[in-house]
Amino acid sequence: MKDLWKLLKHGNKPSLLAAFVNLFLGIIKLIAYVFTGNVAMFAETMHSLGDAANQFFVFIGSALSKKSPTKQFPKGFGRLVNLVCLGAVLIVGILSYETVIEGWHQITHPVESSKVWISVIVLLIGIVLEGSVLLKASKEIAHDAGTKVNAMTAIPKAFTHLSSARPATKLVFMEDLVATSGGVLALLSVVISHTTGFMQAEGIASILIGLMMFYVVGVVFLENARGVIGETDEEMLNHIAYLVLDDPNIRDIKQLEVVKEGESLHVELIAEVDPTLSFAYVDDIRDHLVDILLSQKNVSKVTVSFDEDNAVKDWKHIGERPDALS
Repeated sequence: MKDLWKLLKHGNKPSLLAAFVNLFLGIIKLIAYVFTGNVAMFAETMHSLGDAANQFFVFIGSALSKKSPTKQFPKGFGRLVNLVCLGAVLIVGILSYETVIEGWHQITHPVESSKVWISVIVLLIGIVLEGSVLLKASKEIAHDAGTKVNAMTAIPKAFTHLSSARPATKLVFMEDLVATSGGVLALLSVVISHTTGFMQAEGIASILIGLMMFYVVGVVFLENARGVIGETDEEMLNHIAYLVLDDPNIRDIKQLEVVKEGESLHVELIAEVDPTLSFAYVDDIRDHLVDILLSQKNVSKVTVSFDEDNAVKDWKHIGERPDALS
């Protein structure tokens, strides 16, 4: 139990915060829906409760993924966070379907909601709280990317660095981006329905919110499916290749793999060196390379081995040296 608590301390903090915020919002939105019968509020209730459930699971997964390798699982548990994210988006998918169906019922058989002021207040609270979580996730992405941001630039810059964000943080960002925009959409539909009598507006909003949730499901599912299989980080692969070839003792790279393992990167390198070098000298080269590579961003495991130089250029550079990582 003590080991579990230690792991939980290293779980993804934005996902835990988002889980509690969305649980609170889900409860008050559910109460509001019971009193008002507002279909857009139903959509927001499903969205918040779904987000709370999967973000909590993502927090647990991100923590357990940092568990040290065991004899039974020598590769470690890095990809566990990807598996949890896959399970999490299935929850969102089911709730997305229910949201779309309920919206369609409101369009085909419109029902007037009551106590509009309750819906407006609850939706405004939701927009503020979900927006604050979105801002925190954006700052976390910027921190991971080594970029300085403020409250005004955090969200726009998060889009720029989204591809390099950790899986759990990216999931929180995308879900709360949809949640915040969905809250605004739901609020507009309530106002339109109340002021114009066009009650189908709530159903249209519900369907649009459901479709946005489906979009998150698709994007996150595909990305984490690649993570479960084992995806190469092309940018870091190129960067590490340059670092290795900067060493004057390295003649060529025979093989280099940089694979994403959850939030970490595992590097496997086979380098070619002068066959006349002594074993002790080559061992020093290895120690030097391991130290350099382990100091790189998100690299947690490095395996380096050597082969004699075959006088044939095996390694082909992928592209320009990435300035941001050099």
